[in-house]
Amino acid sequence: MKSEDVLQIVTWLERAEIRVWLDGGWGVDALLTQQTRSHSDLDLVVRLEDASQIEQTLAIYQFAIILNELPTRFVMKDAKFRSVDFHTVQHDSSGQLIQVLQDGTPFHYPQDSLAGQGMIDGNVISCITPEAQMLCHTGYKPQAKDIHDVRLLRQYFNLPLPEEYVGFPLAGDIN
Repeated sequence: MKSEDVLQIVTWLERAEIRVWLDGGWGVDALLTQQTRSHSDLDLVVRLEDASQIEQTLAIYQFAIILNELPTRFVMKDAKFRSVDFHTVQHDSSGQLIQVLQDGTPFHYPQDSLAGQGMIDGNVISCITPEAQMLCHTGYKPQAKDIHDVRLLRQYFNLPLPEEYVGFPLAGDIN
């Protein structure tokens, strides 16, 4: 997915008054204010209650749901093979931001995780924070793209290395 696609999709959703926060690879690149690798999709954090409005809004632009794993996430794709992975969040009874995982357990986002701000092609864009990005890169076996993202998050934001990444060659990493 290209930066122009990201900006176009985010603009469509924001015009429909849907709040979105970049996550994943584009989220990392936005925080760094530069594209550091290619991206096959766009990851967005959205409110669970906005899911049907998102579907209706993007259907106008020929996007369709190809994977529905609500309340955790859903994925939409269009005929140009642009894929958007929506990570749905809500507040629990104590007001903490969570994503209900497929097994029903809550993934707790750090306080103020939606306060990040980045830039794509000179456009300011909302993102999850570097700390939330780092946390979202844990809990699974990392792929090369994850190692790349974690290395950059650690390097630029001086964040601790998650346990899952100990022992991986993080070329150019800080000591």
